[in-house]
Amino acid sequence: MNHTTHGAITSPPASEPTRREVIKRAATVGAGLGFAAAVLPVQAQSVIQTPSDGLQAGWVRIDVGGFAMRAYRAAPVGRSNLPVVLVVPEIFGLHEHICDVARRLAQQGYLAIAPDLMQRQGDPSTIAEVPKIIAEVVSKVPDAQVMADLDATFDWALQNGGDVKRVVITGFCWGGRITWLYAARQTRLQAAAAWYGHVNAKRGPLTPMQPVDLMRDLHAPTLGLYGGADTGITAEHLQLMRDALQSGSEAAQDSLIQVYPEAPHAFHADYRPSYRKEAAQDGWTRMLAWFRQHGAA
Repeated sequence: MNHTTHGAITSPPASEPTRREVIKRAATVGAGLGFAAAVLPVQAQSVIQTPSDGLQAGWVRIDVGGFAMRAYRAAPVGRSNLPVVLVVPEIFGLHEHICDVARRLAQQGYLAIAPDLMQRQGDPSTIAEVPKIIAEVVSKVPDAQVMADLDATFDWALQNGGDVKRVVITGFCWGGRITWLYAARQTRLQAAAAWYGHVNAKRGPLTPMQPVDLMRDLHAPTLGLYGGADTGITAEHLQLMRDALQSGSEAAQDSLIQVYPEAPHAFHADYRPSYRKEAAQDGWTRMLAWFRQHGAA
């Protein structure tokens, strides 16, 4: 299996700097919700463009108790018994950047599957303002629904060329928190990688538990990738998480939190101003190595 990092990098569209300048000026939009300019949405066209050559890539439907949930699947053509990566999107939903991430993983030899976990509540990629995304879509998504949707995605992958002994999960932002939760739920996971996901956010009827509450139940060793300049996930929160890991299950004690001191939130999102190439590529390399270390490659 080829273990290089991201796909080929191409130049961004000519209009990209202007869009990014606009987004930076709009930084205060999400301040009250703990979102900085780093997480504000732009057209989700990755600077990194990963080809689908040699891949079976496109949209599929996954049955979840009679509901047809859409998902983006990418996998090497003509191969079976593949290692599986579940890919959990950020708050902006299942857009082109997340699809590109799936293709990057497929080019590494994985069956990558990204389910649309917000489909029932709406399409956040069509909403321009972060507060509206939170209020109209994200805040209405129950953790219990997400866990069931991921279980169905897990089973779909196994029925469509995946190897049950080599299944991992990764997620970004909102999906990073979900990654921690699912690693504490799914006993068949081999490993997980959570990119800047909240570990001690607000609890409520739809989000009754946070990752720090669940580390005694963690089943899959998890790599947490965080930015030291993230204003929404503080050093204090990460220390709480380290303490929870140290007193948690064996898998929790085998987990690791990697912090990039100068990186903001969403440093892997190459379509936004928050992108930090060095941290993103190092995190990507560490993630692939983590999955190999735990037998999922």
